[in-house]
Amino acid sequence: MATSSEIYVELVELSGHVVAKGAWSVTLRANCLYQSAHLAKPGRRCRLLQGTWEITPFTPLAALDLTSGTCIQVVWLSSSAADSRFSYSNALVAIKADGSVVTWGDADFGSNSSAVAPLLTEGVVQVCGTNGAFAAIKADGSVVTWGGADYGGNSSAVAPLLTDGVVQICGTDSAFAAIKADGSVATWGDAEYGGNSSAVAPLLTEGVVQVCGTSFAFAAIKADGSVVTWGDADYGGNSLAFAPLLKEGVVQVCGTSVAFAAIKADGSVVTWGVAEYGGNSLAVAPLLKEGVVQVCGTSGAFAAIKADGSVVTWGNADYGGNSLAVAPLLKEGVVQACGTNGAFAAIKADGSVVTWGDADFGSNSSAVAPLLTEGVVQVCGTNGAFAAIKADGSVVTWGGADYGGNSAAVAPLLTDGVVQVRGNNSAFAAIKADGSVVTWGDAEYGGNSSAVAPLLMDGVVQVC
Repeated sequence: MATSSEIYVELVELSGHVVAKGAWSVTLRANCLYQSAHLAKPGRRCRLLQGTWEITPFTPLAALDLTSGTCIQVVWLSSSAADSRFSYSNALVAIKADGSVVTWGDADFGSNSSAVAPLLTEGVVQVCGTNGAFAAIKADGSVVTWGGADYGGNSSAVAPLLTDGVVQICGTDSAFAAIKADGSVATWGDAEYGGNSSAVAPLLTEGVVQVCGTSFAFAAIKADGSVVTWGDADYGGNSLAFAPLLKEGVVQVCGTSVAFAAIKADGSVVTWGVAEYGGNSLAVAPLLKEGVVQVCGTSGAFAAIKADGSVVTWGNADYGGNSLAVAPLLKEGVVQACGTNGAFAAIKADGSVVTWGDADFGSNSSAVAPLLTEGVVQVCGTNGAFAAIKADGSVVTWGGADYGGNSAAVAPLLTDGVVQVRGNNSAFAAIKADGSVVTWGDAEYGGNSSAVAPLLMDGVVQVC
């Protein structure tokens, strides 16, 4: 029971499942609630909502209004800094603590948000991108879109569905899917990339709790553990061949560019899509029957982390599907993995990092190996490079210089204080503890943020 100096809350998923519950001191901030949620699903990002109000990690627990109940809604985002494929986008977006948005990078890929600027001055709580557009969820559950119309930047066709109630958005290369609080899904953008979900519309009217995308298709998990897919049939949009295995029990879905992998509650994995790029896992099927707790992908391969800390890989060998060269290092202790276009980086419990895949896409970390033997807490990728945050807040980068693998130009700013790193196709953005942002990589595609530098000096809480 909570005392007068404590509050009691329950963290509840959209499905109604209680993720965590307990009493916390009112002197704390909500980062303690986020930590509890992340213990339930390591490596996953989430949002915490109280009604339509966004609870950020910086929210004082004393500010929570529990007069109408102790339940706080957990919305699992479709990707995380640890388990998502890199983004092909050539622009970056920052959300500030006041809910305003700052954009920079290539104007043709969504960096120019001037057409909707008045709608982005406050209240934004989440941003998601396709290759050439962005969609922002506001605290009232409405959605604002901008960028190329062919990439989902024009949502006028579904505007009435996006005025309220949206809690999560996911993107393919050229389309968006939004989950609403009632479990329904709205889609827009290029029809061939999942923007048209009419073929499965009756299955998307309620009960959806998560959506994940490949480059061309979407997969939605429903509260009963079933999966609904749509988009390009050849690239994951058609899962009929595996329908019996996807009727129940699915708890997570991850994609490469053209294939999906679904983790079931019993720890088994089901795959579909382009066979040579991860859709066919028969070669490792005995290892995927149980115990899998996380899956992440590159463009053409998957890596599954098991409960014992071992890693199983499959898909195209050139994209990280063959990890034999580092197999002894992946037998135990792995807690997180991340992919670029063609390489993986795995963090072990001792803070060391193991890399494999195509050397042109970041698999060769030998130049910084002494810096990756301990203390790494997060790894993020662009198309061809990685950035690792260490426990002391410093950052280590490697891979293609044109993709952010060389951070020498901003090295003095990356020696301490970094709390989050995000990458797009060719550039990285690091958020520091003081809310400032440091960028590097391809200047045209977000590596140079000088045009918006005054807006990135403080107050930034998220970058997409």
